[in-house]
Amino acid sequence: MSLLEVKDLKTSFYVPEGEVKAVNGISFSLDEQKVLGIVGESGSGKSVTAYSIMQILTNPGKIVGGSIKYKGEELIGASDDTIRKIRGNKISIIFQDPMTSLNPVYTIGNQLVEAIMLHTNRDKKEAEARAIEMLTLVGVNEPTKRIKQYPYEFSGGMLQRVMIAMALVCEPDILIADEPTTALDVTIQAQILDLMKALQKKMGMAIILITHDLGVVAEMCDEIDVMYAGKIVERGTAEEIFYHPKHEYTKGLIRSIPVLGHERERLKPIAGSPVDLLNMPDGCAFAPRCERAMKICLKEYPEEISVGKDHLSSCWVNIRDALEKDGISLEKEVKDE
Repeated sequence: MSLLEVKDLKTSFYVPEGEVKAVNGISFSLDEQKVLGIVGESGSGKSVTAYSIMQILTNPGKIVGGSIKYKGEELIGASDDTIRKIRGNKISIIFQDPMTSLNPVYTIGNQLVEAIMLHTNRDKKEAEARAIEMLTLVGVNEPTKRIKQYPYEFSGGMLQRVMIAMALVCEPDILIADEPTTALDVTIQAQILDLMKALQKKMGMAIILITHDLGVVAEMCDEIDVMYAGKIVERGTAEEIFYHPKHEYTKGLIRSIPVLGHERERLKPIAGSPVDLLNMPDGCAFAPRCERAMKICLKEYPEEISVGKDHLSSCWVNIRDALEKDGISLEKEVKDE
């Protein structure tokens, strides 16, 4: 049984202009001690997926369908008491911006101790000792002194280490890292990712790493799910996604990554703008930006097909190529239907 199982999850935001389908029927599973990367540009639904799992959506956001199971226990519709026992204790999250994720008027120690006492039976003295232990574990220097300081006295990288410490104080089974390196420079990014890898191995937890940068997940993830316009358009092992991308959107993301030794080559951006989630097309949402789009791409959404070992993609180009291998024309298939 998977540690976390998400099936046909649908999350919408109801605004005066209509329904924004931020997450539109995604499914995935996460096994123990595995690292799953969810990749996509801003607005693809990555963070909303994380907030849906954590049950921390606020109005006008609402889960409108699907299932989220932690160790077989359904979280959608569960009581507040059940969710409180799991959130922060069994499933923790690191938010995007460490600068705004901590309360500026309380010390770091105060906020860590509060989290520990809320989810464990430790008294204040034991919680303080645990806070110092966790800050030491994540590489914060002089932790005994640091717990008495305020967030503004920390650099961005150190604040992110504090956020990781706060997320891990209860030794969760699952850590959701939502863009954990966005606000950090390249050197600090590498340090944070190395730290997460080391802690994951030491504590044996599973990680969902959410990012817009495929380069960030290259060596860290066992599996990668690529999201676009609220749907997972391609999924597979990290090796398959990087060396054998099949969806045109994934190919576009990979083409936009700088390659060492090819500094003189121009990066090729993905043309156009992200789709308007208030006016979703009938077909593939990426079709208006795709260089290889066909008429059918605009009219029907492609089914997910196998394009390799443990590799799935939802793209009419892949379906056409698979049919042509069998000597069948996609155009003929469409007309026959």
